[in-house]
Amino acid sequence: MFLILAVVLVLLWVGGFTLFHVSGFFIHLLLIFAVISIVMHFVSGRRSV
Repeated sequence: MFLILAVVLVLLWVGGFTLFHVSGFFIHLLLIFAVISIVMHFVSGRRSV
């Protein structure tokens, strides 16, 4: 779940950076959330149900 969220956030970041030129704060905030999501994915690992 965190990995999918990270991929979506990175795609939004790249899209906003290249296409829309939205304010820099919002774009960098998306990048920070994406990095946090990736880190959480690797820290939590795969849990068995």
